[in-house]
This record gives sequence, C-alpha cells and structure tokens, in this order.
Amino acid sequence: MHEHDIFFQAFIYLLAAVLTVPLAQRLGLGSVLGYLMAGVVIGPFGLKLVGQEGADVMHFAEFGVVMMLFLVGLELQPSLLWRLRVPILGLGGLQVVGTALVSGAIGLLFGLPWQTALVVGLIFAMSSTAIVLQTLNEKGLLKTEAGQSAFSVLLFQDISVIPILAILPLLALQRSAVMSPEASALQPWQQTLLVIGLVGGIVLAGRFLMRPVFRLIASTGLREVFTATALLLVIGVALAVKAAGLSPALGTFVAGVVLADSEYRHELESDIEPFKGLLLGLFFIAVGAGINFTILFQSPLLIIGLVLALALVKFLVLLGLGRFFKLAWDQSLLFAFALAQGGEFAFVLFSFTTQNKILTPQIAEPLVVVVALSMVFTPLLIIIYERFVQPRFQSQGEERESDDIDENENPVIIAGFGRFGQIVGRLLIANRWRVTVLDISSSQIDTLRRFGYKVFYGDASRLDLLHAAGAAQAKLFVVAVDDREKTLEIVDLVQKHFPHLKILARAIDRRHAYELIRRNVEVIERETFGSALEMGVEALKLLGVRSFRARRVAQLFKLNDEHLLYEMAHVEADDQAIAARSRQNREELERLLQTDDHELVHEIDRAWDVSDLVRDGTGKVPSDNAE
Repeated sequence: MHEHDIFFQAFIYLLAAVLTVPLAQRLGLGSVLGYLMAGVVIGPFGLKLVGQEGADVMHFAEFGVVMMLFLVGLELQPSLLWRLRVPILGLGGLQVVGTALVSGAIGLLFGLPWQTALVVGLIFAMSSTAIVLQTLNEKGLLKTEAGQSAFSVLLFQDISVIPILAILPLLALQRSAVMSPEASALQPWQQTLLVIGLVGGIVLAGRFLMRPVFRLIASTGLREVFTATALLLVIGVALAVKAAGLSPALGTFVAGVVLADSEYRHELESDIEPFKGLLLGLFFIAVGAGINFTILFQSPLLIIGLVLALALVKFLVLLGLGRFFKLAWDQSLLFAFALAQGGEFAFVLFSFTTQNKILTPQIAEPLVVVVALSMVFTPLLIIIYERFVQPRFQSQGEERESDDIDENENPVIIAGFGRFGQIVGRLLIANRWRVTVLDISSSQIDTLRRFGYKVFYGDASRLDLLHAAGAAQAKLFVVAVDDREKTLEIVDLVQKHFPHLKILARAIDRRHAYELIRRNVEVIERETFGSALEMGVEALKLLGVRSFRARRVAQLFKLNDEHLLYEMAHVEADDQAIAARSRQNREELERLLQTDDHELVHEIDRAWDVSDLVRDGTGKVPSDNAE
C-alpha cells in the first residue's frame, strides 16, 4: 500500500479529522475528543491505515504544541505575569508540589527508587495545556473563575518545565549513551548551566536582536516574508533548544513571553494561528494513534487502575486547593475536573528520562499509555461536570444565606450590579440618590465591596427579599440582571405585588424587548443599542458629517427604531413577515434621512430637548431634589 506516500498519509489524517471531529462536535464531545477518536480509528489498533510512520508524524505534530505555547507566551506580557504572580505562584506552585509529593509517595510505597518516584510525581503533576484550554474555550468556560485558575496552573506548569528539565540530569541513575552530541560530553551540572544559559540567550536575542529584524522585514511590505520570518523564528528556537536536549515547546514559550511586549505581537499571532490549529489537531490524532493497546490488553487492570489513581490524586489535590483559595464549590469542582489528567509534556519528559536512564522502558512505556488515556478521558470529564454536576448547583444555588438588608427606605432598587447595572447605579449615586443593590453572584459582591459599594446578596425574584429591600416604599425598580427568563420573572413579581413601582428593565436583545413591551414595562433599554448608536455618531463625524447633523440623524434613527420595536412587539407574524416589514422600514428611514439639510437646520431641534425623557406619567417634570 502507500505506506510511505506523504500525500496518502496526509489524505488519511485529514479525512479522519473531517469525518470524526464534526460528529464529535454534534454529539457535544468537543473537537479534541474527536481528534483523539480519529487517531484511534486510523491507528495500528483500529483500521491500520497508519502504522510505523506514527512516530514520525508525532514528531511533526509536536510543532502544534510548540506553536501553541509560543502563542500563549505572546499573550503574557511580563507586566501581566507580575500582576498574576500570586495565583500563578501560589495556586500553580502548590498544585505541582502537592501532586508531585503525593504521587511520589505512592511510588515509594510500590518500591520505586526515590529518584524514579520523584520523576514520576513531577511528570504526573503536569496537565494538558492543549486539551484543557481548547476544551474550556469551546465550552465557554475559560473566563470563569475555575477557567482562569486552571489557566494560571497550566501557565505555572509550562514555566516549571524549565527547572524540571534542568534538574533531571542530576537525578540520572547512570550516564546515557544516546544523548544529543551537544549534551553527551557534559556533566549533569554542566547540563543544568546549559539550560540556564540557553534560556538567557533566548531572552537577550528576543530583546535586542529580533525586534530590529522584524522591523526590517515589516518595512518590505511583503506579508508572506513576515510569515516566513515568524515560522523561521519558531522553528529555529525549537531546533536550538532541542539540540541541547530540551523541550522545543519550552524554548518557544520563553521566546513568546520575551516578544509579548513587541509592537509586532498581533501580527505574529495572526500569522502563526492557522498553522497552530492544523498542527495541534494533527498532534491529537497522533496521540490517539500512538496509544499502545497491546500494553493495555496485557495488563488491563493495572493500566486502568493507574489511570483512575492518577485522576483521583490530581482531582483531590486540585479540589482541596480550589477550596483553600476560596473558589465556590461549583468552580472548585470544575477546576478539579479540568486538570485531572496528564499532559503533552509527559511524552517529552518520559523520552528525556529514559535517555538519561532515570526511568527504564519497562516503567516508562506503561506510564505513557496511562497519560495518553487520561488525556482521552479529559473531554469526557468536562461533559460529566456539565451534565451531572453543574445542574445541581444551578438548581440549588449556592448555600449562602441572603444578607440582612439594613436599608429599606431608598427610592431606587437595582437588581443585578454587573457591567450594565453598575453604570446605572454609579450615575444615580453620583447624583446623591440612595439605592439598594441586590445581586446573586457571591464573587461579584465580594469584589464590589472591596471597591466600597454596598451590595446585598439575594435573589430579586423572591417576594420576601423584595419586602425586606423596601419595595413597598421605593419609587423605581431597575432590573439589570443578565438572564432573560429571570428578568421576566422579576418583572411579573414586581408588577403583581408592587404595582406602584415604575420598572426600568434591561433587554438582552430585540426579542427580549418584545416580551418586556408586552408587559407594559415603563422604560426598556437594549443593552448594546445605546453604545452602538454612539459609535455610529462618531463614525459619521469621522467621515466628515457635522456633529449637529450626526446627532440629529442618530436621534431620528433611534425614534424610528423604537417606533418599529413597539409596533412589531404586538404583531403576531412569522419571520418572513418581520423581515419584509424591516426592509420596508429601512426604505422609509432612508427617505426620511434624505430630507433637505435646510429643513434639518431650521426645524425646531427636539433632538436636544430631553425633558420628555424625564417626565413622569402626569406629564410634569419632577423636581431635582434628591431624597
């Protein structure tokens, strides 16, 4: 067959990815698990479409991890690393040390030499940066507290590979005969100095050499040459570091951090991102194809037991750290589920340790299978969390009791004090109006209280809490929660029990606004409409339109859009009819805005008259006296 035909191999790998990854995505398994499944299917223990060349493919695919860590490094300016030093060093350092010590102690109980037990513990402390970041990002969990904590730990792990690789030669049981020629003549302490010197050289070259080079290349105006230079940098650093017997990913990560403050950072990211995505997918396929099922079939209980032990040890350590660093229970569990696996650096470290005779092949080969299987199960652990763990916390809520509200005579109550509610509240407070603020996010409340805001924990959809907050005496109720169903639930409750309250509600989108209009809410603001309209005004001004006219046409646009909004809210029509009405409205709006400039200038400009925005229901303008 075409075993050595590179085009045939490329066809097989790409076909496997195209067939399995969309299927995995549709089933909610994520792309990473799809790539791993594709590798198993086409591998030596599946359809046997790939075989001996798997090792060569893995070496090639490792450049996906190399490029990923280079891009991670580009995102981490030294100033950002300094600001994140507490979570990175605290949470990340304790995770690596804790997992290494627990795993090493278990190794000692099984009779391993202390050097071997320590190395196994350090390798098992690593988690998969590629799988965790990709999976959390796909699930929309990367920006959560658990996601950011996981990122800090992964970052520390990536950085910790530097000292780990530096001290591994000191743990060699006997000299290696297969080390790289550059490193074979060196003593262990000399190898350690080589690592430090090489990292220092990358830092100096990035600071003083690469910036002038990129400046020169950019001056040519040839984007393909800039792309070639970016790839040359990544591959060149990887080869230099690999020649010293170290991990290529380690060197490119350091290079990325050094160039993070460069003015060419965004250009480098955009040039390398497509290569990274493709090669990373190839890496996952190669991992799946490279799982040695022979070892698994020979000792299934041992391998499965080690996989479960690895996951359990890391899960318990991570869960304990999550609670120690005051993460909520649901976030602590997500943090533990996400990182309870081995990492891609394990393959590099196992190879390095066998070369240096720290681990024997009899020990290393089963552990490679254990790490690979743990990586395969990671997306499944996230799915288990999403489907069985997270819903329990959503339905039950946090165990925190509602706060005792000691302010129940304020004229304004605000439900939800996130990015929308804060602006409303700050404006009112700045004008000396007293407000009672309710929110159900413990972390958000703790953060706001550190900034001096008085915020009470409680669910605004509870009638007893509204009574305690003084809804019977208040004048305005602002609903600014970031949940469409919860908003409607609060509005219905307030209208039923406190009909005197004027309600101002945040609409998530146009359809949400329809629901609020049908409930006769007094004031409805779509969360992005006002800021987008302001940007439109600035765009017109930059295009040469006079400020007066730009604001006038924006006001006409707003009035027209709000008229259409209220019109369509009470029309039961299908999407096709709504689309036809929208097209008709666009034509009417264009004719309106093409009115003669003379009329626009000399007509009484009600765009500057905002009194109608503050009139109450009687048609009178309320006084400015704040309560």
